Amino acid sequence: MTKRVAVMDLGTNTFHLLIAEGTVNNYHEIVHYHEAVKLGEGGINKGYILPDAFERGLNTMQQFQQQIDANQVQQVRAIATSALRNASNGKDFINEVKARTGIGIEIIDGEQEADFIYNGVKISGCLSAKNSLIMDIGGGSVEFILGNAGNIIWKQSFEIGAARLMDLFHRTDPIPPASIEALDVFLDDKLAALFTAVKGHEVDTLIGSSGAFETFAELIETEKGHSFNLKTTKNYSFDHEELLVQTSKLIQSTHQQRVGNKSIIPVRVDMIVVASLITRYIMHKLAISKVLMCTNSLKEGVLAGMLD
Repeated sequence: MTKRVAVMDLGTNTFHLLIAEGTVNNYHEIVHYHEAVKLGEGGINKGYILPDAFERGLNTMQQFQQQIDANQVQQVRAIATSALRNASNGKDFINEVKARTGIGIEIIDGEQEADFIYNGVKISGCLSAKNSLIMDIGGGSVEFILGNAGNIIWKQSFEIGAARLMDLFHRTDPIPPASIEALDVFLDDKLAALFTAVKGHEVDTLIGSSGAFETFAELIETEKGHSFNLKTTKNYSFDHEELLVQTSKLIQSTHQQRVGNKSIIPVRVDMIVVASLITRYIMHKLAISKVLMCTNSLKEGVLAGMLD
């Protein structure tokens, strides 16, 4: 008897719903849906969910509940990360969701978030015996996990997600050189623990977990005239030079150019700039030339635990 489960990943920018059934190594997706809630919009660095964002979040959770009921789900987990973790009215949101939908939201810390991301990436099959550095760029936080197919060596969550960085550094478009320099100095300081942790470990590959990396891959492939379908692409290996060219274009682009590009989903139109900058920064700082994209992330890691 296979179990049908639902996982909700309630991020700073996007709320995801994944309904699946089967086993951990062979599951079938029934619903895979995401909504650009932008929970952190306008309030991310103030630690407060603004009224419009609060309402968007509630409406999306009610839609998710309808999907869960319609698909006769047996077990449900709703996981909240950086935005709800740090918002002064995060508990109010959780209580209101419970009252309207019956869904109980779990707030997880950065350590748990990193564990789930690792497990999600692991079941995709893109880890090897060599060490990889997994990077998951969220809206509120960025997780780094150093590990291999066998185990996690080190992990940490940093509150430097794309929505926070955009709020701090990307005020004018295209982003000016002075802002890029300021961002690099900021990252030097904020990511000191990462650089200490990777010393003495050889990092073979940078694995970008979903998000911006999906956009980088889609842009590269569609510009070559190839079709690209995220539903059928679990992993993607970047050509180092192509990735640098693509991220350069994004960094130098205007809002209007990005809006007009069908390969960039609306919620990523502006955040893709700081995501490009932090990706290039890590590649340069750690001298990594081998980069993979994995479409699995936190929700697949939660799913793995529920189906195991």
